[in-house]
Amino acid sequence: MEITLKTNMTMKVKTILVSQPEPKMENSPYSRLIDKEKVKVDFRPFIHVEGVDAKSVRQQKIDLHNFTAIILTSRNSVDHFFRIAEEMRFKVPDTMKYFCQSEAVAFYLQKYVVYRKRKIYVGKMNFQDLNALFKKYKDEKFLLPSSDVLKPIVPETLDALGVNWTRGIFYKTVVSDLSDLKDVYYDILVFFSPSGIESLLKNFPDFKQNDTRIAVFGNSTINAATEAGLRIDIKAPTPETPSMTMALQKYITTINKK
Repeated sequence: MEITLKTNMTMKVKTILVSQPEPKMENSPYSRLIDKEKVKVDFRPFIHVEGVDAKSVRQQKIDLHNFTAIILTSRNSVDHFFRIAEEMRFKVPDTMKYFCQSEAVAFYLQKYVVYRKRKIYVGKMNFQDLNALFKKYKDEKFLLPSSDVLKPIVPETLDALGVNWTRGIFYKTVVSDLSDLKDVYYDILVFFSPSGIESLLKNFPDFKQNDTRIAVFGNSTINAATEAGLRIDIKAPTPETPSMTMALQKYITTINKK
C-alpha cells in the first residue's frame, strides 16, 4: 500500500477504509457518517474465516457424543459447530444445551434449531456475563467451538469457575489478499482486531503510515498497533465516544472545520 506523503496532519478527511465487511442493515451508523460529513467510506475485510475439516477436529481428540452443552461466542462458532456435526454425521440431540454469549448469537442459532424446543441460555454481551449460568450448570460437559485465535478471558473464566470444558478449533482466522489496494490511498484506516493489523503488515510489509490516520477499537487492537510501530490517531471506545463511528465523527468534525 503506497502512501502519498502529505503536507501535514490537519489534512481534511475525505476517504475512510474500514477493515470489516459492510454492515447489512440499512441506515447503519456509517451511512449517517457518510451523509453528515460527506466522506467516502469503503469496507474491506482484512481477515476472513475458513473452516477446518472433520479430520482435523478428530485429530484434536474431540468426540461430539461426549458433550452435553455447547458454548457459542459468535455466529461463526454457530455455523462451524453445525457444519462439523453434519460432516461427522452427528445428530445433535434435542437435550443439548446452548450457552450463547449474546442475544445476537442466540438469535442466529435459530438458523439451525427450533428455539422453543431447545435449552438455550443467553448472556448480555461479554463472556463473563455467562458466569452465573456456568456456575448453575457446572456438571455439564461443555464444548467450545472456536477459531485458532481465542481471547484469553475465555479460558481464564472457564478455568476459574472449575468448569469441565474442552476447546475445539473448528475454524481459522486467515489473512485476506489485499494486493489490489497497493496503490490506493485512504485518509483513515479503521481496525477492530489485532488480526486486522497483522493483515495490513503481511500484505504491505513496507507500509509507511506518513499522514494516514489510524483508528483502532479496543485495547488489544491498540496494543497491536502500538507494537507494530503505528501512530494511533483515533481510539474507541472511550466514555465520550463509545462506538467507532462516534469517534470518527468527532475527529472528522474537528479536522474538517480547520
